[in-house]
Amino acid sequence: MAFDVARIRGLFPALGDGWIHLDASAGMQVPEQVAMAVATAMRAPVSGPGGAFPASQRAEAIVDAARRAVADLVGGDPAGVVLGPNVPVLLQRLAEAIGSGWLIGDEVAVSRLDHQANIAPWLRAAQRPGAAIRWGEIDIETCELPAWQYESLMSRRTKVVAVTAASGAVGTRPDLRKIADIAHSVGALLVVDASAAAPYMPLDMAAMGADIIAVSASAWGGPAVGALVFADPELLDRLPVSSLDPSTRGPERLELGTHAYPLLAGVVASVDYLAMLDDAATGTRRERLHTSMGSAKSYLAGLLAKLISELRAIRNVMVIGDAMRRIPVLAFTIGDMKAADAIVALADRGICAFADDVPSGVFSALGVSEVGGAVRVGLAHYTTSSEVDQLVDAVADLRR
Repeated sequence: MAFDVARIRGLFPALGDGWIHLDASAGMQVPEQVAMAVATAMRAPVSGPGGAFPASQRAEAIVDAARRAVADLVGGDPAGVVLGPNVPVLLQRLAEAIGSGWLIGDEVAVSRLDHQANIAPWLRAAQRPGAAIRWGEIDIETCELPAWQYESLMSRRTKVVAVTAASGAVGTRPDLRKIADIAHSVGALLVVDASAAAPYMPLDMAAMGADIIAVSASAWGGPAVGALVFADPELLDRLPVSSLDPSTRGPERLELGTHAYPLLAGVVASVDYLAMLDDAATGTRRERLHTSMGSAKSYLAGLLAKLISELRAIRNVMVIGDAMRRIPVLAFTIGDMKAADAIVALADRGICAFADDVPSGVFSALGVSEVGGAVRVGLAHYTTSSEVDQLVDAVADLRR
């Protein structure tokens, strides 16, 4: 493994602002190569696709490169990659398309662990025909999402199972393979939101058992672009068209309007950045991604273990959840201090963190919002051990 955090930090101009950026759960900072790719594409002549001149051909090449980059990231087929402005918009289009044929008595399963982006669209789609909603519940002690419960949640009327690959709130990673096997046994589609997981671990949609996977480039330092990847690209042609062109085929059926070509160029650069996190990685981009993301996962797992251990050693600080499988995202409470006050105090010490004090999602299910909310931090590829120490020291100071 050759994960050099000092080298990686040098790729991020934004880190020169003097702050400790533990705000990666809202999206990582942007590497210089991504910013340059976007700027270069904006300076070059780019037109709409379909023309016989270079500017039009450049647009087509950018879209094709973006589809291939996302496919490499998740282990999918470029022919099944749908591109759009963000994951919530794409999941809404997907739910509308898939749900258009549902009848009263059909079912959809969602989970308390998921972000609203992978819950609200399915609730709306189910409401129109009167389909039933089944909820996967979390263990309030560990914040695990037990896979065994899905055996009783599903039936032959279950059409879609929507679940996260990892929680961006408490870090839990469900056992997707077990959930997928149960879903497929009743003929349901498994839709996985991997937005929070993608920056931290190698993704393999076949190993997950995902039929459709969603990712957000901004999560790992890319531009504001989302993508859906279909394991079977032919499924796209069986869905109703969202495009303005009713005759379109393939991914464009769920793509509405023209693409932001400079941002798509940034997506390609951002995936290339992930592939070079380990400077010893070799082979194809897919192979380099697997090596680099594995190295990043190991490095950040060490930082997370240190952070959890040291926070738990501070009196009246409670780390929320104790999942066996997780990404380096953490939520904790500080005695009777409200989370909104805690993040202001941390900001006064130069630390970026968030407060989850709104009664929704995971924290609502846990009842955390009722006691002032939780402080949420997310580690990034550029987080150092020293920065973790500074967070721990700051939290300890708040308890004095």
